[in-house]
Amino acid sequence: MTTVEFRTPDALAEAERWTAHNYHPLPVVVAEAEGAWVTDVDGRRYLDFLAGYSALNFGHRHPGLIAAAHAQLDRVTLTSRAFVHDQFADFCRGLAELCGKELVLPMNTGAEAVETAIKVARKWGYRVKGVADERAEIIVAAGNFHGRTTTIVSFSTDPEARADFGPYTPGFVVVPYGDLEAVRKAITPNTVAVLMEPIQGEAGVLVPPAGFFAGVRELCTEQNVLMIADEIQSGLGRTGRTFAIEHDEVVPDMYVLGKALGGGIVPVSAVAADRSVLGVLRPGEHGSTFGGNPLACAVGAEVVRLLATGEFQERSARLGAHLHAGLEALIGKGVVGVRGRGLWAGVDIDPLLMTGRQACERLAERGVLAKDTHGSTIRLAPPLVVTEKDLDHALFQLAAILSS
Repeated sequence: MTTVEFRTPDALAEAERWTAHNYHPLPVVVAEAEGAWVTDVDGRRYLDFLAGYSALNFGHRHPGLIAAAHAQLDRVTLTSRAFVHDQFADFCRGLAELCGKELVLPMNTGAEAVETAIKVARKWGYRVKGVADERAEIIVAAGNFHGRTTTIVSFSTDPEARADFGPYTPGFVVVPYGDLEAVRKAITPNTVAVLMEPIQGEAGVLVPPAGFFAGVRELCTEQNVLMIADEIQSGLGRTGRTFAIEHDEVVPDMYVLGKALGGGIVPVSAVAADRSVLGVLRPGEHGSTFGGNPLACAVGAEVVRLLATGEFQERSARLGAHLHAGLEALIGKGVVGVRGRGLWAGVDIDPLLMTGRQACERLAERGVLAKDTHGSTIRLAPPLVVTEKDLDHALFQLAAILSS
């Protein structure tokens, strides 16, 4: 069998020819990666400031995670949940303890975990709260991004994500993000949950007003409603805490986790909650062939061990302060706004200068990979293994494209 070595233009053309156009990637074809850096097929290096939308919080090919994967590959990779394997309890116990919850339900993708949370919340509403059959409602926020399944896009407010995918799933009430009074007014006897991102990533790394989630927590407790925090992008060290909701000194009833939980190696997601919530599920009511597989659990357990030391949360907080200081220094010099926490930032470029897409293209030409979202906004989310020198390099390149 002949191996064809594609150079960048050829590889891009082949990808365009053989894949559905559900993404609009930058003209970079990655061949190798290590830590916070990737190398393309032409040997050019780039600083990764996207980190797989936070799936690569621990960097590319973290040695401990790679070792855990290699060791498990030599033993067993899949059993299905029809049997129990020797990595399952270790992963579930460790993740439950990290979350401060009693139970964990492992799945694969983030969207799958959100779907799981929706199903659990509805069943809890019927079996525990006593909501009438088929009447359960879940409150969500405008600007949300929880995935792309048909149920999830039913409550998206992004036309690109939602248009032409109906008929839409009922049972969701959309309120403005950060508007506590709107949440209060939306709650009815049929409300079973409030599902929100502690920081909205796809919307541009939007941080809620101070006190918003504390108020949501209080409302949920008063009204016997589950508070569900979607920490798929914001969690597991990204914002300088294990979970972004910790900045608001709030504990949700359920965490929805994914992305970084798989260490950038395999898709791993999970929901974590107490027995009073997750205990409503019975055998046969929900499942996944690959969810909680041995390889995923071996990698996920190592992710939990990395987070248990607090090292990555501390790095994110410390280096995040450096990143945000550098970004704020660019306000008035081509940047009109900066938001975020830890090593996560939404940067609004002056739309008179360029779009977010153009900014990312120009950064890529200078060896920095980032992703645009909505108009002239770009998102920056480097791996937590990034160095201060790396951050300064990226800030220098961003300043350069703004002044050129």
